[in-house]
Amino acid sequence: MIAGGVGGGMGDSCMHSLDTVKTRQQGAPNVAKYKSMLGAYANIFREEGLQKGLYSGFVPAMWGSLPGTTIFFGTYEFTKRNMIAYGVPETLTHLTAGLVGDLAASCVYVPSEVLKTRLQLQGRYNNENFHSGYNYRGTWDAVRTIVRVEGWSALFFGYKATLLRDLPFSALQLAFYEKFRSTTQIVMGSRDIGHAGELLTGAAAGGLAGVITTPMDVIKTRIQTQLDNEAAAAAVAAVSAPDNIPPPLSNRGTKPSPAPPSFTDGSIVRLSVARKQNIHTSAFTLMPVPSSSRPTPTKPPPTTAKEIVRIKSDSMLQALSTIYRTEGMNGLFAGVGPRFVWTSVQSSIMLFAYQSILKFLDGSSDSTVAF
Repeated sequence: MIAGGVGGGMGDSCMHSLDTVKTRQQGAPNVAKYKSMLGAYANIFREEGLQKGLYSGFVPAMWGSLPGTTIFFGTYEFTKRNMIAYGVPETLTHLTAGLVGDLAASCVYVPSEVLKTRLQLQGRYNNENFHSGYNYRGTWDAVRTIVRVEGWSALFFGYKATLLRDLPFSALQLAFYEKFRSTTQIVMGSRDIGHAGELLTGAAAGGLAGVITTPMDVIKTRIQTQLDNEAAAAAVAAVSAPDNIPPPLSNRGTKPSPAPPSFTDGSIVRLSVARKQNIHTSAFTLMPVPSSSRPTPTKPPPTTAKEIVRIKSDSMLQALSTIYRTEGMNGLFAGVGPRFVWTSVQSSIMLFAYQSILKFLDGSSDSTVAF
C-alpha cells in the first residue's frame, strides 16, 4: 500500500500537465488552438503559465491520487494473491483484481476527479484567453461553490462514467503489465528484468490500455464538464460578451439594459438567477451566439468552448452513439494523443516506483515479492 501510494503520486505529479492538455482537447474540441497536443501545450503554457495553467487542478488530483492508489494496490494485491491461491487462471485473476481494486478506490478519486477536471478546463482565475464557463478562485472555492450551487451530489458527477472508464482501464493495464512482465522475464531468463525492462513494460501496458479506453474517457470528461441548463448558458454567454460591442441601431436612443451580473464570488452563475429560474447548475459550456444577432466586435472575444454536444443519457452506449453520430471517430478519440503519452509515462513511472519501493521495503535488491 505504501509503495502503491508513493508510486501513484509520483506518476500523476509528473504527467499532470499533459492530463490538462487532454482535458482541454476533450472539453473544448472545437477550439483551434487546442487541436494538436504540442500546440495546446505551448498555448496553455504561454497564455496561462505553469502553476495556474498546465498544473491547474493539481491539488485535488493529489487528494485522489495518493489515497486512491494506496487503496487500489492494497486491494489489488490482496485479491490477486487470494485468487491465485484458489487456483484461478492468472489472466482472469489480474483482470478481476484490477477491477476490484479500482472499485474500492473510486469513492476517493471520483470527487477529486470532478474538481480536477473542472479546474483543468478553467485554467487560471479570470482567464482572459479561454472561457470554460467556470471561474473558481481555487480548489476550496470550487468545493464551496459546487456544494452551494449544485449540492454535494455534484461532487460525484459522472461516477458511473468514471467507473466505466477506470474499471476496464485498470483491469487491462494490470493484465497487460503482468503478461508483458512475465514474457520479458522468460525471454531474459531472469526474474530481474532491469530498470529498462520495468519502465518499458509499464509504459506499454498503460499506453495500450489508455488508447482502448479513450472513448469512455471522452464521455466522462463531457459529463463532468457539460452544460446542464441552457438558460444558465445564456447568462454566462451574456457576461462573456465583449464590452465594446455597440447596441443595434434599432435600440439606440433607448434606455440601456442593466449591466450583466459579476462573477467575483467565483460562482458560475449568480445564485439569484439560478434560484429564480430553479436552475440545477452543472458545468457550463458557452454556446455560440448567431452572428446576425449582433454586430461583429472590433476586438475578438476570448476563446470559448462552444458547440459541444450534450450527453443526455445515462447509457454509455447511447452516449458513445451520440458523439459518434455528431462528431465521428475524431470525437470519440478526442485527446487520444496526450492520453496515450500520459497513460504510458504515468504507468511506467508508477509501476517502476512501485516495484522499486517494494524491493527497498523488503530489504533486499533480490526481492521475492511478485507483482
